[in-house]
Amino acid sequence: MSVILDGDLSYSTTVSRGTVHRAAICEVFLTDSARVAEGEYSIAAQLPRVHSYYSDNVTAPAAYDPMLLVEVFRQASIYVAHTFLDAPLDNKFIFVSGDLVVTDPEALRIGARPGRAGIRAGQVDVKRRGDVVTGSTLDLTLSVDGREAATMRTVCQWMPGAAWDRMRDKGRAALALAPARPHHTGRRVAPFSVGRTSAQNVVLAEAEVRDHAVRTQIVVDQANPAMFDHPLDHIPGALIFEGFRQSAMFAANELFGLSPRSLLLSRVETDFTRFGEFELPTDCLVRVVESPAPDTVAFEITMVQEDEQIARARVHLARTSPITGALENRFAYATAGV
Repeated sequence: MSVILDGDLSYSTTVSRGTVHRAAICEVFLTDSARVAEGEYSIAAQLPRVHSYYSDNVTAPAAYDPMLLVEVFRQASIYVAHTFLDAPLDNKFIFVSGDLVVTDPEALRIGARPGRAGIRAGQVDVKRRGDVVTGSTLDLTLSVDGREAATMRTVCQWMPGAAWDRMRDKGRAALALAPARPHHTGRRVAPFSVGRTSAQNVVLAEAEVRDHAVRTQIVVDQANPAMFDHPLDHIPGALIFEGFRQSAMFAANELFGLSPRSLLLSRVETDFTRFGEFELPTDCLVRVVESPAPDTVAFEITMVQEDEQIARARVHLARTSPITGALENRFAYATAGV
């Protein structure tokens, strides 16, 4: 954290990896911060123009991936907890929910240099155990080169490592799970069908398409360096968010004939309800819901392991060109009874 004299934050170097829970320096996007007032913080981040994961999408024109914004918001939430709320660096974090809204897609256009992101963070609530803060709810607003692009509300909690281990051991014992084994995976779907160019970044395998719904299988590839920057004992939130996004993309293509090239994630409202275990098959159940706006398709998605919910989301995909003619008829059919 720097001392701000002129109101400007620095973009010259990243913050410490430990304060955002990253192992690789190249995966740290925050660069500086300041406390503006009680419960109000200003944070700087640099958005990379080229990245093996966040740049690997087919959406045109080229823009910063909304999932990059989710990661920047995640890092900001953890950083605030460590830097301003005195959360110990060795504590373990649980994200309870997150609600990302892209407020201006044009602000995400990639320019001639890495984007300078400014984040305003407001403390909505804190959770305490006695006098110790153990959780945080933040409202965050992100601007790129001075233009507002997105908002997100994050809810997270943290605890000492020993308490985490007891909680995880109890949960895994209830599922009769042995020491960790590789996750069950199937053959990945074609990258373009989920808006990707590289098969390494595809997280969907076999999919079952019905009249008004889709069921997808999630691939958990622990060799992916962006989603598994360091070893974990559960399926990370980044993979869950991407599983929701790709499931929605796949459903939009299969049910409406919409090209992933013309779709942009405009909102994702997510609740995490239990840990995702590596040993268990993981599926997404995708159901079309009423669209909140013209030229938008929306889905209610539940992520399950052995039919038990581990997370749920409502995903909104915005069209970059209007839905007309035959597509309107297909949308009306797919949403029949909603």
